[in-house]
Amino acid sequence: MAKAAKKSTKKTKVRPLGEKILVKRLEAEEKTKGGIILPEAAKEKPQQGTVMAVGDGKLLKDGSRSTIQVDTGDQIVFNSYAGTDISIDGEDLLLMNETDVLAIVE
Repeated sequence: MAKAAKKSTKKTKVRPLGEKILVKRLEAEEKTKGGIILPEAAKEKPQQGTVMAVGDGKLLKDGSRSTIQVDTGDQIVFNSYAGTDISIDGEDLLLMNETDVLAIVE
């Protein structure tokens, strides 16, 4: 049985299915440590974000669902090429598999 996700303060119109999670990336750095302002094309996409919504867990052969290890509101680190970029109401989000999550930042 999947664990219940924490209630989010902001409702999202997307409900991930199965082992998918919805993530909002952290903002890209505007300038380098040396103070050089980066143009939009030179900014690297951060590999960290906040979990906005989680699915019910992977459906197992016996009909039960696996437990998702992340909760809504968790700060996570994920693979560089993880997920699919989507835009909902002008907000850029990332829909990915739970397996793309490398760590939870505490």
